[in-house]
Amino acid sequence: MAVTFGLVHISAGDLLRAEVALGTPAGKKAAGFMTAGKLVPNEVVVEMVVSALGAAEAGGRGWLLDGYPRSEEQAEAIERAGVRPDAFVLLNVPDDALVERVVGRRLDPVTGEIYHLTFKPPPAEVVPRLRQRSDDTEEAVRTRLATYHANLEAVLGYYSEVVVQIDGARSMDAVYEDVKAALEQLSEAPAQAASGSA
Repeated sequence: MAVTFGLVHISAGDLLRAEVALGTPAGKKAAGFMTAGKLVPNEVVVEMVVSALGAAEAGGRGWLLDGYPRSEEQAEAIERAGVRPDAFVLLNVPDDALVERVVGRRLDPVTGEIYHLTFKPPPAEVVPRLRQRSDDTEEAVRTRLATYHANLEAVLGYYSEVVVQIDGARSMDAVYEDVKAALEQLSEAPAQAASGSA
């Protein structure tokens, strides 16, 4: 999606994992929360996210922020920093399907490619080097989902005027096409408003 629209893809999880791997003070704080499947405290995450978003905008590009904000407090924190999305896309997927997707996910540390043991099987030659993220266990995923459900209504309320909900339990292609159509419609709206048409 980011490539289609010329956006910079920013994953809050990837930012945090990079900090953990580098052993930075923020990474050390985040590590325990991530392994337990809990939200990393706002003071650790907000600065990283805002900095990445600012770099994308400074480069003249928009951004696709993946996995953030996950609470109303996080939404308020990034808004105080001057960040507000044009759209908030929510992919609705049943919990059991999410657990299956996450627990089967594997990362190739050489290429950075993400595979899934069932849905996107890796080539046989890369299987021995694949890694599962430490926070991709069923227990950690279910803990994250409980936190997600506890915060979802408040986040949706915060972004109510820009929320786009998509059925994410379908094929990747079908979900992609729905998200693409929603974002295309959004990008056409300012042009129509500027030209005076409705």
